[in-house]
Amino acid sequence: MSFRMRRVDAALRGEAGVQILTAPLLAARLSGGFVRPAGPRDLYPAIRDALDEGGFAELEGVRQLPGTPRAVARTLAKAWESDLSLSVIAESNERVADLAEIERRVRLALPAGVMTPRDLRDAALKRVAHARVVLGPIELHRAFWVAPVWRPLLVNLSEEVPISWFEPGMQDTGWFPGRIAPWEPGRVPDMSVVSCANPRSEAIEALRWMRELISSGQARPEQIAICATDTQAWDEHFVALSQNADLPLHFTRGIPALASRDGQACAALADVLLHGLSQDRIRRLFAYSVGRSRALGDVPANWSAGLQQSATLFELEHWRRALELAANRRTDGFDPGPAVLPALRLLSNGIETAEQVGAMLLPPVALALWTEALRRAPARALEYSLQELRVPDRRDPSASAVWCPASHLATGPRPWVRLLGMTSRSWPRREESDPIVPDHVMPRRNLDPYPIPERDRHAFIKIAAHAQGGCVLSRSRRNAQGALLSASPLIPRGVQTADLKRERLPQHAFNEADRLFSRPYEASTSPLIVAAKRCWQDWSSPQVNAHDGIVRTDHPVIVRAIGQVQSASSLKLMLRNPLAYVWRYALGWHGAQAEEQPLALDARGYGELVHDLLKRTVDSLEPTPGFTRASRHQVEAAIAASVSAVRSSWPIERSVPPALLWQHTLDDAARQALKALTFETFQEPDTRSWTEVAFGYSDANIAKVDEPWCSSSAIDIPGTDLRIRGRIDRLDLRADGRAVRVSDYKTGTAPRRAQELMLSGGAEIQRVVYALAAQRLLPDIPRVVARLVFLGDQEVQAYGLPDVDQAIAELGTHLTAAVGVLRSGVVLPGPDAREEQNDFRLAMPASPSAYFRIKNSSISRAFGDFGRVWSSR
Repeated sequence: MSFRMRRVDAALRGEAGVQILTAPLLAARLSGGFVRPAGPRDLYPAIRDALDEGGFAELEGVRQLPGTPRAVARTLAKAWESDLSLSVIAESNERVADLAEIERRVRLALPAGVMTPRDLRDAALKRVAHARVVLGPIELHRAFWVAPVWRPLLVNLSEEVPISWFEPGMQDTGWFPGRIAPWEPGRVPDMSVVSCANPRSEAIEALRWMRELISSGQARPEQIAICATDTQAWDEHFVALSQNADLPLHFTRGIPALASRDGQACAALADVLLHGLSQDRIRRLFAYSVGRSRALGDVPANWSAGLQQSATLFELEHWRRALELAANRRTDGFDPGPAVLPALRLLSNGIETAEQVGAMLLPPVALALWTEALRRAPARALEYSLQELRVPDRRDPSASAVWCPASHLATGPRPWVRLLGMTSRSWPRREESDPIVPDHVMPRRNLDPYPIPERDRHAFIKIAAHAQGGCVLSRSRRNAQGALLSASPLIPRGVQTADLKRERLPQHAFNEADRLFSRPYEASTSPLIVAAKRCWQDWSSPQVNAHDGIVRTDHPVIVRAIGQVQSASSLKLMLRNPLAYVWRYALGWHGAQAEEQPLALDARGYGELVHDLLKRTVDSLEPTPGFTRASRHQVEAAIAASVSAVRSSWPIERSVPPALLWQHTLDDAARQALKALTFETFQEPDTRSWTEVAFGYSDANIAKVDEPWCSSSAIDIPGTDLRIRGRIDRLDLRADGRAVRVSDYKTGTAPRRAQELMLSGGAEIQRVVYALAAQRLLPDIPRVVARLVFLGDQEVQAYGLPDVDQAIAELGTHLTAAVGVLRSGVVLPGPDAREEQNDFRLAMPASPSAYFRIKNSSISRAFGDFGRVWSSR
């Protein structure tokens, strides 16, 4: 920042011919043509290559660790700045000998003209005689620290050209041979101390303070600075908050790369390489790569059309088959396989191909970030190296307030300053031992003659002295983890601390949301806030209202939903939770999707797995040799074949657990299926069995060969205008045509008094619907048996419907009442809304138990006689 600001000052003053250089650039200028100091892009690859060669006495065991190149680079930087000759010290210490060997290898690996600080200094010393022509008079501008490595150069330069030091600060200047021009402070700056709840609150208060200075005209943006000793704890907050604050804030260290689109492209690629293929990861990566990268430049944006979004697709073979199915489902004729599969094949090779994959799948700017991250650390440490990358902030500091480290602000102070993190841990920061050369190997002061605590103290003194407009010292009462923090010893005694509460109403808001928060009278006019407040008040009211589900009579959306063809699932929701029925079938809402890769299938998913195995097994045994005639050995073989088919088909259709757990789940489901298919014997061996028998579907594609009836035939529920459709888990038809049996499988345990259940308060209506379908579509069969088969107990339990005709009549009566309730506008939550497994719980109040305590009586009165449905057998 100070480098750029000094250039602006020179331009404003019309200073022609002025060269603004850092100490390394000064030495490179004097050293001659095409010489430059070694930067991170040069050093990190050289250090990694030096470590890969091995052969160390003490560093051999840690040279392959991901953080070793970064630690070595920092230690070498300290040694070079301290002007240490590692080769001389190495004679008495093996650890330093290892470091000296790394230094030797690095110097050999650097490109021609690229030098380490000590080599650059030595090269410049050889050409000091040319300083008068090449450099001219030299001024050190507000540098309060000059590293020992550059001091011999400045001393020798003073013999050739005039040298002055403007504002040396608190450092010992006895070694400096030139003229010193100290800064004479004016009035004592106004200093105030505030405490905030946490780092985020500090960032918010800093932006409010900045807004106040600018809007009141006290300061221009370029006169304002916000700083901390280390900005990391606040960076994410400032990035997020400043985006909608519309304030001119410049990040001197740059914006974290992961906060940019190109940084997120790198993160998406690293996620795939480090954690493997999955549909979510690939979709995220391709969102950045399609149309912008070498490998996917010609791929359309809708490349994933036809893929099942619920499929996990963790293996390349799963992707191959899924893309084949997707190509068959697409209507535009595009086949994504030839374009996408080569990229997926490359990604499946893992982190070892990071460099090649980046060049193929990343757009140009993202590729530059990716390359820099790979320079800094091995590919397996991408999660850490990407977090350290920053992209330049495009705002100009000469026209903006700045957010910067204290070290930046100390060399370019501003009149209005706010110092964040004024706690004992940050101002000053604690001194830590070097990880490569700790104190017992080399005295700390030899390696780091200007320690961090001393730097922070001097930076504080210099920043505060220049803050002639005002200086605010801000600290957090707790850190991001909630631990208490104590005040910094640098805070002057006697200055009162103002506690800023998070809920306080500021006079100057930093963005629109903050303005509405601080001006309740304006917030009260916002339609969104008014609606949210009214919803909260209505939920807290004992009376049912529109926000609970009271709507106008015969609402067209509800009438249209009732007129659709129903299923057993929709009828159950209609009876057990009218509000969820409207959400799902009238408004089209869906429950939240499951996690990307669950450790276990939920109850519904496990039930679907068992049903799939039962279907595949019975279908494979029919008509030859016939399920009822098959031996146990044949059933077991059929189940094994079904498991093999499901093992490969399910991962391309839905989320499944990791491989080992998935195999365990399949084995358990196979045992359940074997129990379901072998727990009974058939007296009539010619009985024919079908699974997933469809009824009530108008789509001709649903029909299967050799079905017991026409699946497109319409079925009405007696006493109602409701039409139904569905699939029967299993249907057994006697050869003599005297009886038919429908079975509804349940993977759970049987409830109490299961033999007496008919509708179970609307919770068990599937077998009744199955029985109705069998009666209507097989009118010549005199006897229909409908049963529930529970597989969760030690032994399989089957419970037939006590009276089929009575159950069908009661179902019609209950559904007539349910339709009447919905059409009357009473769309309220039923008993299933209280269940934890309710798919729509997210749309309910945050505390359903408290909500129902308040609303229970009024909901019961609103439902009236319909509530008796839930207590029926």
